[in-house]
Amino acid sequence: MNSADDSEPIRTLQPQKAGARAKPEGAWTWRLVLFLRAMAVLSMLKGLFHWAIVLGIGDGPENNFTFHTLPWQTATVYFAVIDLVAAVGLWLAAVWGAVVWLTAAVSMAAVEVFFPQIYGGRWVVVLVEIGLLAAYLALALQSAREHPH
Repeated sequence: MNSADDSEPIRTLQPQKAGARAKPEGAWTWRLVLFLRAMAVLSMLKGLFHWAIVLGIGDGPENNFTFHTLPWQTATVYFAVIDLVAAVGLWLAAVWGAVVWLTAAVSMAAVEVFFPQIYGGRWVVVLVEIGLLAAYLALALQSAREHPH
């Protein structure tokens, strides 16, 4: 009953220690993860802020969500959802989290630039979003250089 598979050594799974990393991370990768976590916290705060507006928390009766224009309401609900989804993905350092965060950042900048009637065209928001995107790109490139494949 010998088969060709009998001559191969038995492969077993080795136990992993809790907290052990599969491969060592470099300094730039660590900085990228810290940046992603900071952006996750910021995205969570932004999402909760937008939900507070939708739910009317902290606003008086004269500044009710339903009194605003439909484009303003749509944008506010969009950012309330996408910022929270991005926060979860960024905290997990998942690729999809970065994609959702990039989509949210570009969307916010686009709303501010191309639709100033919605939020007022705040250029400081656009500059901050561009700065954060540039920081992410720089960290991601440096991290990729640490792990050549």
